[in-house]
Amino acid sequence: MTHTVAKPDDERAWQAVLARDRKFDGRFVTGVLSTGIYCRPSCSARHPRRENVRFFAEPAEAERAGLRACLRCRPNDVSRDEEAVTRALAMLDEVGDTAPGLAELAETVGYSPTHFQRVFKRAVGLSPAEYGRARRFERAGEALSGGASVTEAIHEAGFSAPSRFYESSAERLGMAPSAWRDGGGGVRIHWAVVATTLGRMLVAATDRGVCRLSFDEDREDLAARFPKAELIEGGEDFARLLEDVVAAVEQPEHSQRIPLDVQGTAFQQTVWRELQRIPAGETRTYAQIAAAVGKPGAVRAAGSANGANNVAVLIPCHRVIRSDGAIGGYAYGEAIKRELLRRENAQTKL
Repeated sequence: MTHTVAKPDDERAWQAVLARDRKFDGRFVTGVLSTGIYCRPSCSARHPRRENVRFFAEPAEAERAGLRACLRCRPNDVSRDEEAVTRALAMLDEVGDTAPGLAELAETVGYSPTHFQRVFKRAVGLSPAEYGRARRFERAGEALSGGASVTEAIHEAGFSAPSRFYESSAERLGMAPSAWRDGGGGVRIHWAVVATTLGRMLVAATDRGVCRLSFDEDREDLAARFPKAELIEGGEDFARLLEDVVAAVEQPEHSQRIPLDVQGTAFQQTVWRELQRIPAGETRTYAQIAAAVGKPGAVRAAGSANGANNVAVLIPCHRVIRSDGAIGGYAYGEAIKRELLRRENAQTKL
């Protein structure tokens, strides 16, 4: 979408054009000065000569420069995509017994199901079905926190049957539904505190993935978060995971996909997924993150979701800065945030 994320630097943008990389559609448009048109990065037209190209953050900017939209890739349809996603989110946010399916959403906004699936996931970070399930789990969590039984929470959340809730929770949750209000009751969490060049780092994981990564915390802090969980220091399988986590912090260029076990509201999940899409060495503002998840007016909420992240570095909330360019706050101090950004920026220049 036109205002979701910052336009990349010109060299990165040109490489995206050469690769016809659809992931960059909506992040910028390519102006071809020799023909007077502008295109999506993924446009299938013959590539122009580099010296005839100028990059613009959005179609309106290209049009102010006197360019017109390409009739082949239709780059000015991005605003229509944004409007369609916003309408779909509103439908999925409504409480009801059953959430609308992909076909119904697509028909409502005037897209084919296949195309709208791509448009929605690119904008939100989740498919419509995943977002709908996340919203239902969010409602279930709110009901449980309010003292409702699991059965009552399932009904209030809009699940069609208890079996659907338990089937979905087996895939999504690292903790059983009742553990939401029990402080991790019945869950085994392996943990360790290790020395890093950024200071003492706490890493904790369930059998599904890392559930906590923080600095200058210890077992007491972990126990306060999960008072009823069984906390186990170390462990053979955990040791291998711990090595990968330390490497991701110390050498971000060698980081790999590390399994996570984190829970949050549907909005928090979409923000966290958007954070994971920020390339190392780049930053975004809170406003850009809010726009990227289809909620441009929710800048403050995006900041709160950023701060609710339980796994520092692995979900890179340190890559979000203030709109005025200031580095902004960080749960573990400005010095660590600056160092993380410095390392990532240095690696992208090698």
